[in-house]
Amino acid sequence: MKKFVINEVSVGQMVKRGKGMPLNEDMVFFDDVKDLPLPNEPRRLDCHILALCLKGKVQYSVDTVPYIVRGGELIIISKGQVADDYLISRDFEGIGIMLSEDFFNEIIRSIPNMASIFLFAKNNPVCHLMPNEVKTIVKYTDLIREKLEDRTHHFQYEATRALITTMIIDLSNLIFRVQENSTKRQTRYESVFFEFIETIEKNFRTERRVGWYADQLCVTNKYLTEAVKSVSNRTPNEWINSYTTLEIKVLLKNSAMSVKEIADLLNFPNQSFLGKYFKEKTGISPTTYRNG
Repeated sequence: MKKFVINEVSVGQMVKRGKGMPLNEDMVFFDDVKDLPLPNEPRRLDCHILALCLKGKVQYSVDTVPYIVRGGELIIISKGQVADDYLISRDFEGIGIMLSEDFFNEIIRSIPNMASIFLFAKNNPVCHLMPNEVKTIVKYTDLIREKLEDRTHHFQYEATRALITTMIIDLSNLIFRVQENSTKRQTRYESVFFEFIETIEKNFRTERRVGWYADQLCVTNKYLTEAVKSVSNRTPNEWINSYTTLEIKVLLKNSAMSVKEIADLLNFPNQSFLGKYFKEKTGISPTTYRNG
């Protein structure tokens, strides 16, 4: 029996195909959402998609749940989710951004309560914006487009990244507004997931044992794993490793710290242990990553 495989959609694919306006392989900006890879066959996202419908309507499904998006509504599709059944109206207009997982995680590291944003967006991938909020997002995208077009700007990458970061912070504020007005109550699993992510954010530099986090949340390892997996489709270990690996990447690229100093800061037994850990998670050594 032939195995059914759901193809993935990534930022790298779009860059190779010449789609949109790229920022390395971290982000692709689309002036026209019609160019976004929202398919009429199942595709799993290896990235995050933020899109704003300006006019007309678009329908699609995320994880088999159908959605209809109209003018003034924000679309959020998270990494790992499956998009399908894409159909747009003739008068549709919209703008969109695809963000790689690493790029997205680097940005939201500075945003408090990331777990709330992640969970709410995952369960509510369509948010209705107020007219002034739509105008604000359009202003951001105009500036992002301008920076991407300016190939002479010596700090093009940094300027574009800063604009995207600020836009996502404002979007997070909008999402919280929508979230506060939502009547949907958290499940016990969702509550545990919130607490787990908040605890990771405060302690991942020194603690990477799932059992330690389970103890802090007063639940068993098994229950913590079930709750986190149910809400996020990722295991506790995957979340802990994601935070740790990203922190190593940031320190390697944005600091003058030696690998040994990074190992000490992140509570690894020694430099060699950190090197093995990093290579296992990324496929390359810390030195290769730093010099790449």
